[in-house]
Amino acid sequence: MTINSVCDWANHSNLERQYHDNEWGQPHKDDNYLFEFLTLEGAQAGLNWYTILKKRADYRIAFEDYNIDKLAAYSDHDIELRITEIIDNYEVVRHRGKLRSVFTNARSAKVLQMQYGNLAIPLWQFVNNEPVINHWSSSDDVPIATTASLAMSQFLKHHGFKYIGNITCYAFMQAVGMVNDHTINCHCYHSDTNKKGDGL
Repeated sequence: MTINSVCDWANHSNLERQYHDNEWGQPHKDDNYLFEFLTLEGAQAGLNWYTILKKRADYRIAFEDYNIDKLAAYSDHDIELRITEIIDNYEVVRHRGKLRSVFTNARSAKVLQMQYGNLAIPLWQFVNNEPVINHWSSSDDVPIATTASLAMSQFLKHHGFKYIGNITCYAFMQAVGMVNDHTINCHCYHSDTNKKGDGL
């Protein structure tokens, strides 16, 4: 087994490799970061991750650096105006439903923050507040969804979130380090830095 290799999906571009090495699978509990990846994973549905990573910087600018308070404060009328502005001026997935969901999801996230104190607590409950470290030999072994991601999806839908299905939730859990799905031959699997992130 060659330890200095990387997960198969990260070999296609420098952008994916940098994201894989520096972020993917690292535990994060910052609300803005969590909301960013709820947004990006929802945008990815039906597309590949490289497409989303290329648009990541524009998404961040278009959506107020993922400031939940600011996004939740938009009125329905202003949301529609802002969506048109975003489509005209930013490199994003031009799907009005997905774009609208960022604002409606921010409203739902704001409610969760008020109920729990932050967004991390209700999201991380699905892994009992501790990263799940998996031990996959191959990328083919990595699941696309689990009972935990299904429970998260049902919970978020119940609280008004959109574009947040089972597969999307599992990709989100991988992204923010709720689960560590680096394969055992990947150098990140063996790195202590991969087990650290904000809030831990």
